[in-house]
Amino acid sequence: MATGLDTTSSQPRQRRPRRSDVASERTPADLFMRRLLRLPLDAPPGSAKGARKAFQTSLIVATFRCLLMYVAFPFVLPALGLAKGVGPVIGLVINLVAMVCIVMSMRRFFRADHPKRWHYTALGGTVLAFLVVLAVQDLVSILT
Repeated sequence: MATGLDTTSSQPRQRRPRRSDVASERTPADLFMRRLLRLPLDAPPGSAKGARKAFQTSLIVATFRCLLMYVAFPFVLPALGLAKGVGPVIGLVINLVAMVCIVMSMRRFFRADHPKRWHYTALGGTVLAFLVVLAVQDLVSILT
């Protein structure tokens, strides 16, 4: 007779995959991205919570950047007579910080083997490409 305290189960216990099993199941694309992001194959896994936190941080940086670049610099600061010509310099610094946050988020997603790592890579890669274009434009404005 089974009771609520019965610890035996008729169903077999599922085995949690070992780290070496997960590493051997990675696709060539996963291995390429791990090399590109400079993640060792035998590193301890990251957590999904850490990946989400890094993603939230990169979103906050991107939001701050957009507010500065599209609200503060073009409208608010010139109305106050401030920030003449400092927009590209500050924009370049903020773009670089945003790029670092995106890459760090990608590293966390891949380190955790997060199921949505490729979705984030597509989104982050697209934003990264736009940030590179904006950084080049800022550099041209600074140097000319």
